[in-house]
Amino acid sequence: MSDENSEPLAGERRSYFRIDDIAKLSYRSVPSEELPELIERLKTGVGSNFTVMSNFTAMSQQMVVQLRRIEGATPDVATCIKILDQKLNILGRAFLMQEEDVSNQVTKTVNISAGGMAFSSPEPYKIGTVLEIKLLLMPDMTGMMIYGEVIDCAENEKIDGSDEPYYLRINFSNIREADRDILIRYILRCQGEWLRKRRKENEDTDAETK
Repeated sequence: MSDENSEPLAGERRSYFRIDDIAKLSYRSVPSEELPELIERLKTGVGSNFTVMSNFTAMSQQMVVQLRRIEGATPDVATCIKILDQKLNILGRAFLMQEEDVSNQVTKTVNISAGGMAFSSPEPYKIGTVLEIKLLLMPDMTGMMIYGEVIDCAENEKIDGSDEPYYLRINFSNIREADRDILIRYILRCQGEWLRKRRKENEDTDAETK
């Protein structure tokens, strides 16, 4: 399910856990002359409806501590805030589903961490190629725009069951810190769900053998 893996990222080395997951994905190579403007747009938060849910999620995370304080002092106000947050999430998903990119995305098995990812590809890319990646986490429907550098392109060993002939390994070179935090929480949650499932399977197996 996962392992701890160190990856070079933005001039530093950090350690992240990896998981295998199913996600919607689209990507394209970015000409070097376009990259500075695209990265600036990413930093300033000038994006499309595709990233609206990740923006909402990041804002909700920023409110967690304050909301707990409000909940302790005035529970009714906290309830109203939570309902408003739910309404915004519904609107965010509606905006997201209007994006043409969502309907064009394919569902892939991905190996992902907060520092990079790997997935099968129908075409090869040269090492060093920068890709613009639109990643949609499910079932949260959280979309994020990430720029990553191809660090390996090899023949696909079909470990993910895909018929696509190539397997790409990507290092995230430009990702918003808020999106990285969302990825870390998502990965930890997936790990927790997997561990609970495996524990239950082991308990069921032990019960059958008794």
